[in-house]
Amino acid sequence: MIDLDRVREDTPGCRDQVFLDSAGSSLPPRQVLDEVVGHLRREAEVGGYRAAEERAEDLEEGYRVAAELLGCAPDEIAFTDSASRSWELAFSAVPLSRGDRVLISEAEYAGHAVASLHRASVVGAVVEPVPSDTTGAVDVEALRNMLDERVRLVSLVHVPTNSGLVNPVREVVEAAHAVGALVLLDACQSVGQLPVRADELGADLITTTGRKWLRAPRGTGLLVVRRSAAERLRPPMVDLQGAEWVGPCEVRLRTDARVYERWEFGVAQRLGLIAALRYALELGMPAIAAEVTARAERTRAGLATLPGVRVRDPGHRRCGIVSFTVDGLPADAVRDALREQGITVTVSRRQSALLDMSRRGLSEVVRASPHYFVSPEQVDRFVAAVDRIVRTSG
Repeated sequence: MIDLDRVREDTPGCRDQVFLDSAGSSLPPRQVLDEVVGHLRREAEVGGYRAAEERAEDLEEGYRVAAELLGCAPDEIAFTDSASRSWELAFSAVPLSRGDRVLISEAEYAGHAVASLHRASVVGAVVEPVPSDTTGAVDVEALRNMLDERVRLVSLVHVPTNSGLVNPVREVVEAAHAVGALVLLDACQSVGQLPVRADELGADLITTTGRKWLRAPRGTGLLVVRRSAAERLRPPMVDLQGAEWVGPCEVRLRTDARVYERWEFGVAQRLGLIAALRYALELGMPAIAAEVTARAERTRAGLATLPGVRVRDPGHRRCGIVSFTVDGLPADAVRDALREQGITVTVSRRQSALLDMSRRGLSEVVRASPHYFVSPEQVDRFVAAVDRIVRTSG
């Protein structure tokens, strides 16, 4: 069990507001803030190069820390500047040619869909969505029927941006691997709120961000590249971090995941991410998942009692994202009215998850994402605020 008083003491930003946007960009604990600000101050004192040299061991230890959280080996970890960058690097490394197929779920995020469709149009490959089952999750049986030797990649969103759905990763991986296809798992919305371990899920590539449920700074991300898949990939772009210039016309690429990294990066941000990873490990992912799930279910239960409010989360397994609509009110109006009452939520629109939102006939939803530092009383305060908005709007 998580000590609520302690984590709230570590999170000054949660004291004077009800913060329900950890699916967007969460509130970092003071340990992360101190790490980032402290290093920036050190850079101002001695310069960036010397400051980085002083933290070389800590930066190297970060690979072990990330690997412990994500259930892989340290040499399967690459640090990046975002989940989007991680995903683009991974996707671009998968060889594709004319006639190849890429399968995506209906929960695919817009940024991934755009990149997939663009590259497919360039090389002559095709991108095909896998239908959802009656619960809204990816239909594994339909996936099996679509798989053949031309499928090079299955792109799976673990938790979508617009709902609390949790997709069945292990079943998808097993089906894809049966025909030799790689699986790229977008864990942007799951790492930090749910246990996500490469050794248990089996995905070949996993991408995530620091700024959401991990509570790290913006401008941070992680990429997991399993050894079993590395030789099948072709890194699209390398610099002197990922390769060595060994002759006038010769370079030697790294053989580990760091081939995907760049030489230049924000040292303070990365140290902040490592601090956030340590914080999550200290609390324990099972305890975090239990608390986040409990907060989300309390939120859903409260919203479900309100007239005119509709909870929009599909799936038989759900997580810390709660999506809802209010009859007769635009999502922006609900968000703004809540903000006036000291409550932070955000809005997900059709364009961010086009296939899923279109299938369900939705143009937008309000998204609330309570983390473990949100107290049960704050959840109730949020529900009461939505109730007032509904009653005021008539």
